[in-house]
Amino acid sequence: MAQSEQEILEGLAEIVNEETGLDTASVEMDKSFTDDLDIDSLSMMTIVVNAEEKFGVRIPDSEVKNLKTVRDAVSYIAGAQAESNA
Repeated sequence: MAQSEQEILEGLAEIVNEETGLDTASVEMDKSFTDDLDIDSLSMMTIVVNAEEKFGVRIPDSEVKNLKTVRDAVSYIAGAQAESNA
């Protein structure tokens, strides 16, 4: 089932919190994973795998490098969910 961007944001914030200990409130749409949230590449891969499971989407390695901000990830997940439901 496709989720709203807000639901995806909240779910992604929970995943980031579980992986890094960052407060869920700090995971905002315009935050950069590396610059603002200080997430390293290993943690990012774990976040991606957990997001794939939680949201029922596939995020290819070739796409991960394009997910620079939280907004990028939310948009990608929303689009992938819409495609899988089409």
